[in-house]
Amino acid sequence: MGKRITIDPITRIEGHLRIDCEVDGGKVTKAWASGQMWRGVEKILLGHDARDAWTITQRICGVCTTVHAIASVRAVENALNMEIPLNAQYIRNLIITAHAIHDHIVHFYHLSALDWVDVTSALKGDPAKTAQLAESLSTWKGNSIHEFEQVKTRLGAFVGTGQLGIFTNGYWGHPAMKLSPEVNLLATAHYLQALDIQRKANKIVTVLGSKTPHIQNLAVGGVANPIALDSQSVLTVERLMAIKGWIDELADFVKNVYLVDVSAIGAFYSDWTKYGAGITDYLSVPDLPLDTKGTQFALPGGYIKGGDLASHHAIKAFGDPYFRDGVEESVKHSWYKGGKGALHPYKGETDPEYTDFEDNGKYSWVKSPTFYSRPAQVGPLARVLNMVAADHAPTKKYLQTVLDTVGSLAKTTIPVSALHSTIGRHAARAVSCAVQVDELDHQWSLLMANIAKGDTATFNKPVFPKGEVSGVGFHEAPRGVLSHWVVIKDGKIKNYQAVVPTTWNAAPRNESDTPGPYEAALLNNPVADPEKPLEVLRTVHSFDPCLACAVHVLDPESNEVVTVKVL
Repeated sequence: MGKRITIDPITRIEGHLRIDCEVDGGKVTKAWASGQMWRGVEKILLGHDARDAWTITQRICGVCTTVHAIASVRAVENALNMEIPLNAQYIRNLIITAHAIHDHIVHFYHLSALDWVDVTSALKGDPAKTAQLAESLSTWKGNSIHEFEQVKTRLGAFVGTGQLGIFTNGYWGHPAMKLSPEVNLLATAHYLQALDIQRKANKIVTVLGSKTPHIQNLAVGGVANPIALDSQSVLTVERLMAIKGWIDELADFVKNVYLVDVSAIGAFYSDWTKYGAGITDYLSVPDLPLDTKGTQFALPGGYIKGGDLASHHAIKAFGDPYFRDGVEESVKHSWYKGGKGALHPYKGETDPEYTDFEDNGKYSWVKSPTFYSRPAQVGPLARVLNMVAADHAPTKKYLQTVLDTVGSLAKTTIPVSALHSTIGRHAARAVSCAVQVDELDHQWSLLMANIAKGDTATFNKPVFPKGEVSGVGFHEAPRGVLSHWVVIKDGKIKNYQAVVPTTWNAAPRNESDTPGPYEAALLNNPVADPEKPLEVLRTVHSFDPCLACAVHVLDPESNEVVTVKVL
């Protein structure tokens, strides 16, 4: 039996995740992913007016707020078979796309790049050589010698104090770090620039959503953004032009910095295309609706089985029976009462039953979703592969750009199959971000054109029937497929379940004892030093975990549900 290592908590993520691995012969032979926190939004929602659900569900997380609000209103609208005004669709599309771009930039530079970039090595980098390298790769304005000299000075000031400030925690000098000092200096400079550029995306969400996090402008039936061309107190052309300026700044950074950096780091770490594939069934959903009914979308979605793009099965509309009927969740290895097998979300239950960490029993607060009884990987890689399979031209263009750049730097040919890997997930996220930043501009143009036609409608009033109705709302969130499922009786919520991206990816073993995507992806990962398991973090971080979204349950009467003893 190999050495057991436990990483608890995994840092640079949202929420509390524990990873256990058995390491033998320098590689992972067995893994467990465990959500170590719980919450109770589904229980809190019971009995509430269905129109209030979106305001409550976005409190699931402090980061992924917008996505839960969107999925929630879509679930209620699906239950009521509602149409949404075009302006409302476009405004929602702008908000969720800006949020996604923000998430992608922050994830790569601030949450996961430090697994690949040795910040302390950057102090040895030559600014002139770094600028020469950077200018050979892109025309980005922040790639001057002066910029790199300033970054090196700031970094030296951190070290001079005896601390590394925001770079304090990292496996600096780890033998798995491969980049030259100049590439490390380049990446560190872009890390700092990304801190500023991510604000531009958040400004768009703030203006259109009235605030962020926790936007205030949604409503079942549309949005609460009055449109008028002659009032300063509503959504005016002046505000929309400010948004256009931020879109242009984001596009410049994503195409000239983010795509290039991911390609360069991918080339230096091309050996990581051999690790981290795991589950190769890929699920995504279509998003950015272009009509009032949610039957036409700017971005396609679907399901791929076994990594075979030819097996792509399209998901075509909100409420598509193929998606609606395929999702189930198991609690066989989760800390909930069970014994009923995997349940469809309309019949889902979240009654806690904590035991302890049991390798072969229950060991997580995360449930285990399946699609037609099989685990599925969700996220940017699933999104990009499904869009390629659907012959989505912008996705194919940006993917080919990344593969060509990596191949040129690594002096080899990189096939699409290389994406089934840890480093491939980063490449797919960058491709997805480039597609989305173009789509952000497109949605802005669609909104402006529709307003120019004289259409200022943003809301259709919902009407709740007597009796019971049910609906599912889905959204292709930055981390992947997010779906909210609601059963409504006489306008009040009878049952509510959220099946979120990290629930899919961080799932424990399912009803058939099949490992979840994190667990499968970690198998055969190299581990050079079990005391510093950097390679494990690389693969886990590549999924962008958000455990606050992934878990369940709280007692609405504030009684103690369970006691967890921390050892």
